Amino acid sequence: MFMGEYDHSTDAKGRLFVPSRFRDELGKKFVVTKGLDGCLFAYGEEEWHRVEEGIKNLPLTSKNGRQFIRFFFAGAAEVEADGQGRILIPAKLREYAGITKEVVSVGVGTKVEIWSKERYESMETSFEEMDDVMEELSGMGISL
Repeated sequence: MFMGEYDHSTDAKGRLFVPSRFRDELGKKFVVTKGLDGCLFAYGEEEWHRVEEGIKNLPLTSKNGRQFIRFFFAGAAEVEADGQGRILIPAKLREYAGITKEVVSVGVGTKVEIWSKERYESMETSFEEMDDVMEELSGMGISL
């Protein structure tokens, strides 16, 4: 399970250092794709196959299903950590996530989210609203 929050910077070539704690679980090769809320998602091989199977089952008769399949798979890239633990994030993915220099990698259970620091910090202010969010989730049977 991924957890924790790590600050890093990309280098001039767009490479990002992946924290060793995340690399151990993701493996040497893993998949990075467009995520929700303007971040990137990183999946280890086993989790990627599980997610892939679920998405492949979306109905092609649904316009939203087709759009999400395109969004998710067209942006996906297999990456490989080099000897120093860095990955090259493709330019299109860096552009999508607004990543220019400073990055925050966040462990969120079954995946890692990769954020531009600016986007993450602007989204983080909404954490103050967690009481309202938790109240809504408790109505769905989620409790802590």
